[in-house]
Amino acid sequence: MGFSLEELRIEIEAGTIDTVVVAITDMQGRLQGKRLHGQFFLDEVVANATEGCNYLLAVDVDMNTVDGYAMSSWSSGYGDFVMRPDFDTLRRIPWQPGTAMVLADVEWLDGTGVAASPRQILRRQLARLAEHGLTAYTGTELEFILFNDSYEQAWSRGYRDLTPANQYNVDYSLLGTARVEPLLRRIRNEMAGAGLVPESAKGECNLGQHEIAFRYADALRCCDHHVVYKNGAKEIAAQEGVALTFMAKPNAREGNSCHIHFSLRSADGSAAMAAGGHLSSVGEHVLAGLIATMRDFSVLYAPNVNSYKRYQPGSFAPTALRWGRDNRTCSLRLVGHSPDSLRVENRTPGGDVNPYLAVSAMVAAALHGIENELTLEPECTGNAYEDGDAARMPSTLREALGAWQASENAVAAFGADVVAHYANNATVELAAFDAAVTDWELFRGFERL
Repeated sequence: MGFSLEELRIEIEAGTIDTVVVAITDMQGRLQGKRLHGQFFLDEVVANATEGCNYLLAVDVDMNTVDGYAMSSWSSGYGDFVMRPDFDTLRRIPWQPGTAMVLADVEWLDGTGVAASPRQILRRQLARLAEHGLTAYTGTELEFILFNDSYEQAWSRGYRDLTPANQYNVDYSLLGTARVEPLLRRIRNEMAGAGLVPESAKGECNLGQHEIAFRYADALRCCDHHVVYKNGAKEIAAQEGVALTFMAKPNAREGNSCHIHFSLRSADGSAAMAAGGHLSSVGEHVLAGLIATMRDFSVLYAPNVNSYKRYQPGSFAPTALRWGRDNRTCSLRLVGHSPDSLRVENRTPGGDVNPYLAVSAMVAAALHGIENELTLEPECTGNAYEDGDAARMPSTLREALGAWQASENAVAAFGADVVAHYANNATVELAAFDAAVTDWELFRGFERL
């Protein structure tokens, strides 16, 4: 991060930093935690950590307590777990005056890990990968849609009749993106101040849609950067009186994707998935494992009811479980023009994804392919949307939940407790959706039925 605990101590004593945010990532991929007075953080939390209610990993998106979780419930009293800071993630937060942030791992009071915590799930998958002498590197590409309305105005309007920051498709348009460059520039620069490495910003297809890209990193650090950026971009937008959304499919136009670039390196730092600019046998096993487990693990790539509405033919969101070289119609796109840059881009996740869970799924899939020496099917060279023989992504969360619950691969990779925990999360979301009366139903049936 380039920011040490000793540097934090100096800045707190000098008065330039007075607040330290301790944050964990919840099931929905959101940062949750506390703002601590700087001196208290140094005096107490550095040595002893801090605590939070264990319901943070057992609630829905509205923070409602819900039934069905083994780790946290009314019957067990909704006690605390420990948020133990990972000081490798310590960083300044330029968009909040006098503030630093540290991400935390989650433990029970006896020091054991919380199995359902997304960051711990990824740590376990990376440890499994390390047993093979391999390290995963990833990059996440988040898209968002920007509106000129504030978050409060959007809420009050029921998220209807909002004004997008651009009135036309600004994909790669320098003129169109110049309209919102002050905000994009502020996000890029302040993320750099928080230890991320910004690369570029570009317009996208939907009205007001943009993407800011950051440099890849080892998998854990990449996911840490992802959640800091996603939370920070919303905070900066709010400060500017506008709103942006990472929702997978906020309207009938193009949805927000989160393409995940994935590669492996051997212990000597060489590219394990490449051989002379082409896929190595390890690379072929990785892609085969990804294809073989994509449906089973889709609740980790597409966790919400809305997620599945991205998957439309001709939308640049994939439907067919195929791979191809530089082929954007496939769920897995092989990219990179040199051995060191060869990687696979998973195009299935949307902007609503929890990065720790999605990358955990990719690591587990890679291990499934490597350990079983799976054979890679021939590449798709045409339009994968029209491939009638290809397996498909689930079309609904309900279908994805069924695949997850029936999956021996999921239990083998993540454990029965984690499978049950995230199955319950999907069940809760489906129950809430099934009980809701939508605008579509009102317009269709209020008068005419």
